[in-house]
Amino acid sequence: MTDRYNIHSQLEHLQSKYIGTGHADTSKWEWLVNQHRDSYCSYMGHFDLLNYFAIAENESKARVRFNLMEKMLQPCGPPADKPEDA
Repeated sequence: MTDRYNIHSQLEHLQSKYIGTGHADTSKWEWLVNQHRDSYCSYMGHFDLLNYFAIAENESKARVRFNLMEKMLQPCGPPADKPEDA
């Protein structure tokens, strides 16, 4: 019983500390946005991967970095309309 409570407490602590870990009320759209943004940040942070994208797209590294930053604004499009609770 103590182990179960301890694991649950640790999970709640991680969810409150890091946005990307999600929580019980995280929607599919929010989870996908976090995944896409994490991926784009990783691409920009790894210099060799950024070089690879620049060569593959025949663009400068600065243009590729700019495009990735632009994609981070709404990577999965606008959020879906939530049904109003009556």
